[in-house]
Amino acid sequence: MANVKPKTEISLAGTFASSAFSACWAEICTIPLDTAKVRLQLQGKQAAGQALAAPKYRGMFGTVATIAREEGLTALWKGIVPGLHRQCLFGGLRIGLYEPVKSLYVGKDFVGDVPLHKKILAALTTGAVAITVASPTDLVKVRLQAEGKLPPGVPRRYSGAMNAYATIVREEGLGALWTGLGPNVARNAIINAAELASYDQVKQTLLKLPGFSDNVFTHLLSGLGAGFFAVCIGSPVDVVKSRMMGDSKAYKNTFHCFIKTFKNDGPLAFYKGFVPNFGRLGSWNVIMFLTLEQAKKFFSKEVPS
Repeated sequence: MANVKPKTEISLAGTFASSAFSACWAEICTIPLDTAKVRLQLQGKQAAGQALAAPKYRGMFGTVATIAREEGLTALWKGIVPGLHRQCLFGGLRIGLYEPVKSLYVGKDFVGDVPLHKKILAALTTGAVAITVASPTDLVKVRLQAEGKLPPGVPRRYSGAMNAYATIVREEGLGALWTGLGPNVARNAIINAAELASYDQVKQTLLKLPGFSDNVFTHLLSGLGAGFFAVCIGSPVDVVKSRMMGDSKAYKNTFHCFIKTFKNDGPLAFYKGFVPNFGRLGSWNVIMFLTLEQAKKFFSKEVPS
């Protein structure tokens, strides 16, 4: 008799926990690249009022090296606390709800491969819902990462993540925690769709090819594909989001930020930090999906066939 793998299932709580854990682990491993990405994206705004000022940061590894040399190695992990707050909420919700929402869109009696447009719709939905909840954590992370570009001797506005939350509410009002929500929702819904739907689709396609099975190599290739699609599609809104969150007083709204960036820095500004962004999202997706596939096994349980 042929060996048949036992059927397993995972609860919604288990899905959320494995998603949050995987997202947090990926965040810890890759936040130095995220810090480099934010500095590169904010650099155009910093240099805009300085005629012929040479860029301080050049390239992903150059930016990482400059930050480590001038501010210390720990500066590369600045923003990790709100980053973990964000991933517990955002990662847990957007990834954890993806399968239930996808099942909702196709119907409980659906059999066969889920159409790509249903996967995209499910990922857009969970990305938008999750970042609406987690947007304050994103704002604080960007503010803390951006503070490192201040000249030596200039006092920092925030002593840490919790102080940043309190200071923003006290000085700017509670609603300020959701500054840049529009581009943030757009960016994260789009990137979530690019990540989850492409991972799902690439993995599904690979498993139909001879020689591929549901193993680490397949998960690695699928994760790289997810990261590449996410950066290509999401870079413009990511740049707008970082600039608005880095200095909310410089822009009236999302459209104003887009136009001002285009006028001051040109169209290529929307892909500023592309290499560190791909390095960050590509590695983030590989680490997250590899961890997720294993974590889900821990939370799964066998059920009778």
